[in-house]
Amino acid sequence: MRLAPDAFDNLPVEIQNELTARGCTIPQTFYARYPQDSKGVVQDNVIQGSFTQADQTDIAVLCSRKRASSILVFRGGAAAEVDELASEPDVHYLQGIVNGEIGFSRALGAASPEYIRSCYEALEAHGVPEPPPLDHEGIEDHFVGKASTIWFWEGGKWLRLAGAD
Repeated sequence: MRLAPDAFDNLPVEIQNELTARGCTIPQTFYARYPQDSKGVVQDNVIQGSFTQADQTDIAVLCSRKRASSILVFRGGAAAEVDELASEPDVHYLQGIVNGEIGFSRALGAASPEYIRSCYEALEAHGVPEPPPLDHEGIEDHFVGKASTIWFWEGGKWLRLAGAD
């Protein structure tokens, strides 16, 4: 299921309009149960956090268009500065769930500095280099039930860090 940007009560209207102008719908994972908007509609893949600097709230949205999804990061929660990253065909995130059903399995989450450190501690024995200084959150890009990647803003660019396995 994909929802139109205006289905998300927690998105500012200017971001809803920007997503609509870009032709985005917001794909929902097969397990989406919470959060729900005021009308009881399940909502997934819209998150808020300090993704580019510790003292600012950013909004990240999984945007699906033309059968591919990418993460759009609205810096400072405004449509003026938008980064697009991690574009992948939606079909790469389909998997069998129950009784032969296929479900979409890409989900976004906020990754705290402590969580990122724990992912790296779990990989220490494998010689994974230390992460950059962690003074703000990252965006965890999950393949539900499988693994994740963490996208972390550092030095003016998005770094791909190890996530959960």
